[in-house]
Amino acid sequence: MFVKIKSPHQMLFVFVLVLFCSGSLWAHCQVPCGIYDDHMRIHMIEEHIDTIEKAQSQIQASSRKKHLDQHQMIRWIQTKEDHSSQIQEIVSQYFLTQRIKRDMKGYAELLELSHQLLVAAMKAKQTIDSQAVQDLRKALGRFETLYEQAKKK
Repeated sequence: MFVKIKSPHQMLFVFVLVLFCSGSLWAHCQVPCGIYDDHMRIHMIEEHIDTIEKAQSQIQASSRKKHLDQHQMIRWIQTKEDHSSQIQEIVSQYFLTQRIKRDMKGYAELLELSHQLLVAAMKAKQTIDSQAVQDLRKALGRFETLYEQAKKK
């Protein structure tokens, strides 16, 4: 059933309603506007890694306490998982879909490093093993170096 819009006010109301009810309208666009800040994205990933590392250490410290604060533990676990997901989002939605191009020098290696970042972020969600953080830092360092070289060519 369709409702007939009779006035400009009703049309404006419907437009505003659709605008505010559609969360995807506020997401990072994938329009090729050319306004990119790769260094900021790398720095964001570094901050996410630092946060994951701190969360892991807080979870380990909390679990050794005599009186476990379950609420605080849950918050640290959620924080660790959120930041891991944000790394995956940046790598997949920013670098893989928008910035890494087939004609770039080192394309295959950039894809491999992107995959390593995604897997290490997944492992950081699953565990409190510091190896996942080390793997993230190592892959990000190699990714950043290779990506900057590829952009210059």
